[in-house]
Amino acid sequence: MIIIHGMNDLHVLPRLLQRSLDLALRSFPIVVVTGSRQTGKSTLVHSLTNEPSRAYLTLDDLEVLDRARNAPEALVRSAGRMTLDEVQRSPDLLLAVKRAVDEEKAPGRFLLTGSANLLLMQRISETLAGRAAYLTLWPLTRREQLGAGTAGAWTRLLETGDDAAWKKLLEAESGEPEDWRALARRGGYPVPAHEMSDPEARALWFDGYTRTYLERDLQELSTVSSLVDFRRLMRAACLRLGNLVQQTELGRDVGLPQPTVHRHLSLLETSYQLVRIPAYAVNRTKRLLKTPKLYWCDTGLALHLAGETEPRGAHLENLILTDLLAWRDSQVPRPEILYWRTAAGEEVDFVIEWQGRLVPVEVKATQQPHLADARSLLAFRREYPDLSRPALLLHTGSETGWIAEGVLAAPWWRVI
Repeated sequence: MIIIHGMNDLHVLPRLLQRSLDLALRSFPIVVVTGSRQTGKSTLVHSLTNEPSRAYLTLDDLEVLDRARNAPEALVRSAGRMTLDEVQRSPDLLLAVKRAVDEEKAPGRFLLTGSANLLLMQRISETLAGRAAYLTLWPLTRREQLGAGTAGAWTRLLETGDDAAWKKLLEAESGEPEDWRALARRGGYPVPAHEMSDPEARALWFDGYTRTYLERDLQELSTVSSLVDFRRLMRAACLRLGNLVQQTELGRDVGLPQPTVHRHLSLLETSYQLVRIPAYAVNRTKRLLKTPKLYWCDTGLALHLAGETEPRGAHLENLILTDLLAWRDSQVPRPEILYWRTAAGEEVDFVIEWQGRLVPVEVKATQQPHLADARSLLAFRREYPDLSRPALLLHTGSETGWIAEGVLAAPWWRVI
């Protein structure tokens, strides 16, 4: 949940991840909630402090951080059930958590949060292997911002066995038309999304967020010799949303060697800023060899870092992706989100792989989609006729209808 403070009121927004969190706490001795800073992790886990015997400690508290670094065994044994917030600040604390769990594997014993992807930090993932469930809290989805506590209509579409019913299902969705550019500007971080309608105030918030990320979060992950170079790379990446990750080209543009670009991009991904989407291939090994596409965790922050004020079509793609990622990480088993590209130049923005079936999704920033906009979707369905469900062509207009056989054109706001 997220607590929103208004001028005269205070209300709680339910979070999509709550159900998965409840299930994980009933099933695993260690539950890890990660995500970029300011997505609402602390608020979500702090709501569990009313559980009997569950203590809440945050490593943002310097006294707690000192105990974590100098007396970790005593700290983890100070309560039967414990929430430890911002654990990436003291990775060695997890060794004490591991030893405590090996002695007693009670479900829900430790709830950990971090502003870094602990699965991508090798030493930490090896420490917790086989003992922990990992959950990711993304910025607020559009429907979470509206108070529904959900992501888009993805599950309802995929669980509908009758493909022909997709049009009627989306027409029945309760979403209202919205300016996608306004949504892209505010993004999904709770404070700028809900409390800052003034663009200058949002810019100040994003500037402070970036400064804290560079000066604290990043330094806790790895030593970066030049924050100026790192920020320049962040800007260049945000100007390339939806493009293939070409590290040599990116390095040439910002004046950095390819190994440095590779390392910096990995740090951005580990800290949930940059998102890389792999390519679809029937052979899963080949997916690892293909060049991924680049997006950002939050469109509002991406616009700020790039120095842009007017969202582009790539930002609409990014909005759809962030909803897909939040939905993906709330599902069991977890779907795959990929893209598709051929040597001939055919490309589909996103491919949802779920229970052995595929849904190609194309995003167009146009109010009146045409048959030509569905060309790549039709090519994908011809390539994988036995695996494909209907294709989705998401646009900025208001009409929902079959634009070609097996291709449903729908307003983006009816889906996310």
